[in-house]
Amino acid sequence: MLIVFKAKNMGFYVKFNDSPAAQEILLHLPLEGIGRRWGDEIYFETNISVPSDDQTLEVKVGDVAYWPEGKCLCVFFGPTPASQADKPVPASPVIIIGSTMATPGELREIKVDEPIRVFVMGKGQDYAEGGNPYDDYRKLSQQEIDILVRQLLEEKRSTS
Repeated sequence: MLIVFKAKNMGFYVKFNDSPAAQEILLHLPLEGIGRRWGDEIYFETNISVPSDDQTLEVKVGDVAYWPEGKCLCVFFGPTPASQADKPVPASPVIIIGSTMATPGELREIKVDEPIRVFVMGKGQDYAEGGNPYDDYRKLSQQEIDILVRQLLEEKRSTS
């Protein structure tokens, strides 16, 4: 399922996986939090408790995770204070719930203390208000285009 993370001047897509943690978070969307930074990691508190299976310290750039210790969503895009090299390392074990193709440069545009909304593409208040929820006008990657096309075809099949 394609999820939108939208800050004030920047938005990006996240492809959630089928893990129990990702499915639990989907039940709570839309949600909003205040963005924080820990090195090249954006995170924000959700107050959501999810199944804590498959916790890991192994993350890579572009991973989106749930951090059980802080009940936070995290987006990793470079080294964190726990890193020994260029690879991100979480403060403690996380559960990978998805990934984004947003670049580190794009993610650095999100400011500390900036509200971040998370919602399912095509659902929620953003379309009710009119306009596109992802309107930062950047070019989509081929992978993002492929994901959008698959989602539209799935929606079309389900309404036919």
